[in-house]
Amino acid sequence: MQRRPTAPSRSSVLQPRPKGELLWVHATTPERYLALCDIGRRLKSLRPDLSVLASWEPGLRLTGTVGCDIPIGPLPDDTATEARDFLNHWQPDACIWTGTPSRRVMLKQLRERKTGVLLADLLENEVPNRASRWLPDQRKRLLDGLTCILTPSKAVQARLIRAGFPAGRVELAAKLRVSAIPPGCNDDELASMQQVLGSRPVWLAAHAKLSELPQILETHRAALRLLHRLLLVIALDDPQDLDAAAKLLQDSGLPFADWENGGEPEDLCQVLLTSGEDLGLWYRLSPVALIASSLDPAAQGQSPLDAAALGSALLHGPGIHAHRELYERLAKAGAAQPVRAQTDMADAVVALSAPDKAAEMALAGWQSVTESAATTDKLLDKVQALLDQREDTNAGT
Repeated sequence: MQRRPTAPSRSSVLQPRPKGELLWVHATTPERYLALCDIGRRLKSLRPDLSVLASWEPGLRLTGTVGCDIPIGPLPDDTATEARDFLNHWQPDACIWTGTPSRRVMLKQLRERKTGVLLADLLENEVPNRASRWLPDQRKRLLDGLTCILTPSKAVQARLIRAGFPAGRVELAAKLRVSAIPPGCNDDELASMQQVLGSRPVWLAAHAKLSELPQILETHRAALRLLHRLLLVIALDDPQDLDAAAKLLQDSGLPFADWENGGEPEDLCQVLLTSGEDLGLWYRLSPVALIASSLDPAAQGQSPLDAAALGSALLHGPGIHAHRELYERLAKAGAAQPVRAQTDMADAVVALSAPDKAAEMALAGWQSVTESAATTDKLLDKVQALLDQREDTNAGT
């Protein structure tokens, strides 16, 4: 009898494994996916030959997000054959998982291969109850396959220790979130501009698209009726639009200066035009920042992390689809405010010109985007140690 051909396992039809080290990350929420890929990018700056393989739970929507090197989607079934084929194909050197460690077969094979697995951001609702298979009888063997568990919950920590996981390998850490590495600026230039601006109110349109400038300028006109010394800094998303933007400003009648050609915001200047290359400077100087490229409802938008980390109260339009989770987190913290219409934007700019209100929002934003920095640093150190250990082991074989 002729044997019926079997379908190839999922791992056998994936793209080839890249050369060099491979970090495998597994996400259970969009925010965790962003955070894990961010950790991967930071590691790549330290280890140039590193690649980041990303998998995630079925049904997770990651449309528009900035991802990892090799996004493969949901994992194959947790069978011995699928797990073996997957690991033979990708040969990860280290892993960061999030969520419930429910893949018993995969974890067993990783343990047998002596591949380090870090379980990050384990929450109370992700620890299986005693009726589950992995805690009562097999919990010790499964837990032993994890190099370390990070959790923001003391209750989870205590429960894991009672389940047999060594106390030295379960650590408290803040929730896993994307953290910012904000752009720097020239300190002398910052001090000089602080002196030039003095107490003058400033708002910034960061990542502004040429098509958004008419609406932004009309917003500025409306705000100027109540704040006569208000300065608008326009940081263009595309430097090639500088000439067209300057022409538009000339036609608007608003006095402006071209920063790229040596112009400075003198007393009568109402708009300062820049290419966007000095956003680290303008975020530090602007209590209020509109994260532009978001006024079109269909736009993907830009990340708000840098602005929040550098102390700006945030405004944004509806087009934030690529970073929606970040904006929702900042809005929940009281650090970001959506504006749906031109009048909304003008009212918000005027309201946030009050230093106490802008400072309150800016502090909330800074706290939100920096609260997970220690967790990120801890994971970076632990992955580095696992990769170094793997390198030493491979060198000795």
